[in-house]
Amino acid sequence: MWRLKVSEGGGPWLRSVNNFLGRAVWEFDPDHGTPEERAEVDRVRREFTQNRFDKRESQDLLMRMQYAKQKHLQVDLPAIKLVDSAEVTEETILTSLRKALSQHSSLQAQDGHWAGDFSGIMFIMPILIFALHVTGTLNTVLSTEHRREICRYIYNHQNEDGGWGTQVLGPSTMFGSCLNYVTLRLLDEVDNNALTKGRAWILSRGSASAIPQWGKIWLSVVGLYEWSGNNSIIPELWLVPHFLPIHPGRFWCFCRLVYMPMSYLYGKKFVGPITPTILAIREEVYSVPYHEIDWNKARDTCAKEDLRYPRSLLQNVIWTCLNKFVEPVLNCWPVNKLRDIALKNLMKHIHYEDKSTKYIGVCPINKALDMICCWIEDPNSDALKLHLPRIYDYLWLAEDGMKAQVYDGCQSWEIAFIVQAYCSTDLVNEFGPTLWKAHEFIKSSQVLEDHPDSETYYRHRSKGSWTLSTADNGWSVSDCTAEALKALLLLSKFSPNLVGDPIKGERLYDAVDCLLSFMNKDGTFSTYECKRTTPLLEVLNPSETFLNIIVDYPSVECTSSVLQALIMFKELYPGYRKEEIAKCVKNASKFIEDKQRKDGSWFGTWGICFTYGTFFGVKGLIASGRTYENSSSVRKACNFLLSKQLSTGGWGETYLSSETETYVEATGPHAVNTAWAMLALIYAGQVERDPAPLYHAAKELINMQLETGEFPQQEHVGCFNCSMYFNYGNYRNLYPIWALGEFRRRLLAKN
Repeated sequence: MWRLKVSEGGGPWLRSVNNFLGRAVWEFDPDHGTPEERAEVDRVRREFTQNRFDKRESQDLLMRMQYAKQKHLQVDLPAIKLVDSAEVTEETILTSLRKALSQHSSLQAQDGHWAGDFSGIMFIMPILIFALHVTGTLNTVLSTEHRREICRYIYNHQNEDGGWGTQVLGPSTMFGSCLNYVTLRLLDEVDNNALTKGRAWILSRGSASAIPQWGKIWLSVVGLYEWSGNNSIIPELWLVPHFLPIHPGRFWCFCRLVYMPMSYLYGKKFVGPITPTILAIREEVYSVPYHEIDWNKARDTCAKEDLRYPRSLLQNVIWTCLNKFVEPVLNCWPVNKLRDIALKNLMKHIHYEDKSTKYIGVCPINKALDMICCWIEDPNSDALKLHLPRIYDYLWLAEDGMKAQVYDGCQSWEIAFIVQAYCSTDLVNEFGPTLWKAHEFIKSSQVLEDHPDSETYYRHRSKGSWTLSTADNGWSVSDCTAEALKALLLLSKFSPNLVGDPIKGERLYDAVDCLLSFMNKDGTFSTYECKRTTPLLEVLNPSETFLNIIVDYPSVECTSSVLQALIMFKELYPGYRKEEIAKCVKNASKFIEDKQRKDGSWFGTWGICFTYGTFFGVKGLIASGRTYENSSSVRKACNFLLSKQLSTGGWGETYLSSETETYVEATGPHAVNTAWAMLALIYAGQVERDPAPLYHAAKELINMQLETGEFPQQEHVGCFNCSMYFNYGNYRNLYPIWALGEFRRRLLAKN
C-alpha cells in the first residue's frame, strides 16, 4: 500500500538547504495497510474509473484516507443545508467555518504545510518517462507499482474519442495523444482496446508527423521522429552579446530554460537507443512507412487541434532562413567550431541550473531535458545520479493513479493564502497549533542567500524571497514572496504564545528588498524576474501551442500581490525605503486601473479567469486607498461581478474563459470562483452597501459543503500563462473558508 512521506530525504544523491522541508514523496510499502484499508483504496479507484467521463478531477482521496487514519479526526458538528438565504446567520456561518477549519487543519502535514495534488497537465509524465527510457534508468527509478499506477492514470484520462488532451481539461490533441500513447508502449503495454483507439485517433488526424514543435523534439529524442523534420534551435544564439534583445538570457526564464537543453539536443542531433519497441511504435503512429515520410513537409505540419499560434509570414521567413541557410553554414568547417563552443557553454548553464535547484529544476520539463543532456555528456556522471531521486518529487498519487505534478509542489504559495484565510475567520485562538506550524514552515522556507555567480547565469536576486514550492527549488517568485510576507505580517499581530515568534526584522527587510528588485521600470511586476526584452520578440515563438512565452510579462495578479505586501509592510515599518515604496504603490495601482477591461473585469493570467483576475484587481486597488465611493474602477468591478452571479447565488467560470478571453459561464456554481467573487465584493464594501448578494452567495457555499466539512473538488482553476490548466489542491477549501470568514467578520463589525 502507498504512503505519503513528508520532509524526508537522505542518501548520497540528495541535497537540501533546509533538511528537505516541504518535500512530499509517495512510497510503496507492500506490508502497509489492513485488508479493509486496501479494499477501500480499490473501491475509490474503481469508482473513479467508472465515473471518469462525468468527473475528470480526482478528489485526492488516498492522502485523505492516510491522514484520517493518522489523526483520528472527529468533528462533532452538524451538516448544514439551507433553503434560502434568509437562513444565513452569523451562527450558521460560524458552524460552517468551524467544521471546515477542523477538517482542513487535520490535513496539515507534520512539517506545517498542506500537501496536495498539483497536477492536470497530461504531457509531463510522458517526458519524464522519455528521459528515464533514454538514460536507461526506467526500471531503476520506477517500480512495478509505479508503472501500474502511471498506466492507470493515463488510461483513466483517455478521452471518449480515443485521444488524450494536453491537459485533463479539454479535448484531445496530437501532443497529448502521441506522448501518452508512446508512454504506454514504453511501459510495456501492448495491444488493447485503449491503445487501438488511441492509435486510431492519431492516424485519423494526420499521424505523429502533425505533432506540434515540442512534441517533434521529444519524439526526435526517443527515435520516433527525424531531427531534419524540426525547425532549427541553434545553440549558437547563446553566444551573441548579452546586450542584444535576442539573447536568450533576456527571455522569460521558463522559455530559456526549456529551450536551452532543447538547443543542446538539437545541436547534437541526439537520438536515444533504437530498441525493438521504438521500431514497433514507428510503424504504429504513422500512416506511411517511417522511411517514406517527407520530413521537410512534416516540419511545417501541425494538427488543427494543437495549433493555437499559427505562424505569421515573418515567422515563416525567419524559419526558412534558419533552416536553409544559417544551420547549414553553422555545420560547415571552420564555422562548426562555434557549435562545439556553444554546446559546452550550454552545458555550463545546464549544470548551474541543476545545482542551484538541487536537481529539481525550475519545472519538470527542463528537469527531464537537463537529465538527458547530463547523460549524453557522461552516462556515469554524478549529475545523472543526483537527478534520479528528484524524479519522485514530481510524482503524486490519487485514486485516478500516479500523475506528474506541474512543479515540485506549491507549498509556499498555498500556505501563505491558508494563513490569510484562517486569520480572516477570527478563530485564530481555536487553531493556534495549526498556525504555529504553518508559521514555522513559512519562516524556514525563505531563501536566505543569493545564488553564486547569479549574474553570469542570468539569475535574478534570490536573497529574502520565497519560491512557489520549497527552498530547495531555489527560484524566487515575486507574488510568492509577497504573499508569504503578507502572511508573516499578519501573524506578527498575534501573541507569540499562540502562533510562535515573529520572523526577525532583518529578514523582513530582505523580503522587501527582494520585492523591490522585481519592479519593472514602469512600476509593474512580472513573475520570476523583471521584464528583460521587447514583446516584439514573440515573433520568435516557435511552439505553435503556447502563447506569450518569450517575455516575462507583468500581470495584474503579481502586481497586486506585491502592492498589497508593501502597503502592509509600510504600515508596520513606515521608515524603511519609504520613497521607493510610495512610488511603487502609485505606479502599480495605476497599472491595475489601466489593465481593467471596459466591462469592469480583469483578465486572470494565473487562474480561471475573470473572477480570479478581478479578485486581485479589486484587492490591490482597495489596499492602495481606492474605495467604491472614490473609484470608478472599483464600482465597475462590482457591477461586473454582480452581473455574473448565478440565480442560485454562486459564480461559475470555466477554463474556456482563458481560451477565448471572454467570460464563459460554467454549467453550475464553482466553490472557488464563488469565493473569489465574494472576497472582491466584500473588500469593495458590499456588506456595508447591500449584503443581500453576499448572503445569497454564502448560502451557496454552505450548501456545497460536504459532510466531512470540506468543499468539493470541482473543475481545475489553476492556469499557467493562459495556456495550461491544472489543480491547486487546497484552493477548494482555503478560499471558501476565507470568503465565509471575511463575510462573518464584516457582518459582526457592521452589527
